[in-house]
Amino acid sequence: MSTQQLVLSLVLATMVFSVALELKVDDFRRVARSPRSVVCGLIPQFLLLPVGTWLATLSLDLPPNVEAAMILVACCPGGSLSNVVTHFGRGNTALSVSISAVASLIALFATPFNFSWMVASNPATAGWLRTLAIDPSDIWKSLLFLLAVPMSLGLAVGWRWPALTARIRKPLANFSLFALFAFIVLGLVRERQLLTLGLLPTLGLVVLHNASGLAFGWLAAMAMRVDERDRRAVMIEGGMQNSGLALGIIGVQFASDLGMVVIASLWGIWHIVSGMSLAFHWRRKDARLAD
Repeated sequence: MSTQQLVLSLVLATMVFSVALELKVDDFRRVARSPRSVVCGLIPQFLLLPVGTWLATLSLDLPPNVEAAMILVACCPGGSLSNVVTHFGRGNTALSVSISAVASLIALFATPFNFSWMVASNPATAGWLRTLAIDPSDIWKSLLFLLAVPMSLGLAVGWRWPALTARIRKPLANFSLFALFAFIVLGLVRERQLLTLGLLPTLGLVVLHNASGLAFGWLAAMAMRVDERDRRAVMIEGGMQNSGLALGIIGVQFASDLGMVVIASLWGIWHIVSGMSLAFHWRRKDARLAD
């Protein structure tokens, strides 16, 4: 792990810890009593978005590496950032965390399976087919150190030291918001050599692709009639894919193909923008209703 990756991992773990300070064990008990909401959050990630993306690539005339990257991102599970964005948007954070944990485990099998058959069955990408092998230890480490450990510590601190929690909760929440914007800026700086007018069509494609993930989350939530806070969590989980995992796979399996890297990198930047935009919209909506 590079120094940059280590710093970002520590920042993300701190963000998850700050979210956990406002959670209670009872929040997860309520989720366990209603597993339908967890299933609702998994349907967009592993069924609607991957299949919808596959159908889109069959009808679009795009370069094979771009279509393969779209399929790969769609087949990846949500990342830990979705928990922070859901919390900021006043969705059901406990549900978001539960969906992320279950999705990370399912991804060990579902991501290679979905990606392989979708790429193989698309004539344009069939030549790009590779044997996709995700190291299970990477998924487990991510789940343990970026989600389980900071979440458990946050719950424990909130229960054991409520006075301390009250003092540090707001500063850490502000830090989390700052860190999200920092991710956007760092991503733009890192990919600045790609930020030309010629990139606009690709960015437009990523924006539409991400919007479809959010829309599928909304449709699934409406179809299964979950409440408002659960619907927000499901939408964010459906639209915030783990583009970091996709970039790792592209680096190992596809020799960091530039077209695939551009798609995954733009996804990593844009899904934070769209997720935070939704969160701000929901917060303003709640404020209006409270007046």
